[in-house]
Amino acid sequence: MEIIDSQNVNVHCRLAFVVSRFNQEITSKLLEGALARAQEKGFTNSDISVVWVPGAVEIPIVAQRLALRRSSYSAIICLGAVIRGETTHYDYVCETVAQGCSQVALAQNIPVVFGVLTTENEEQALDRCGGKHGHKGKDAVDTAIEMVATLRRLV
Repeated sequence: MEIIDSQNVNVHCRLAFVVSRFNQEITSKLLEGALARAQEKGFTNSDISVVWVPGAVEIPIVAQRLALRRSSYSAIICLGAVIRGETTHYDYVCETVAQGCSQVALAQNIPVVFGVLTTENEEQALDRCGGKHGHKGKDAVDTAIEMVATLRRLV
């Protein structure tokens, strides 16, 4: 029986971050935590690229463009915050972003980590960027590293 488990494995790779400017108070905290985690794991500024986009809906197309630069990045981390409002717009945005990121990952064979918060309110979002529910930006970096290691082992 072969068991492949790349948890807690560090790999050297390049990471790209696509970050939504909408709800920037939250997304900047996600990015700050993610960059701190990357630094903890030994990444340097030359290993990382950050691309800001206007909103969450714009994340997948930029992730796609970055994925096409195969030799440039080993994983793409998408960070955003979609907070429910009074209309159904929230549902469409969440679905569009999730589907888009998934499609990029599968079509381009590269980890595209979904670090987009989808919450009912701002308090829930803040709880997930360093509050009582941990830090999803840091978690996204851990996921990216583990996925890169796992995919490298499956070559």
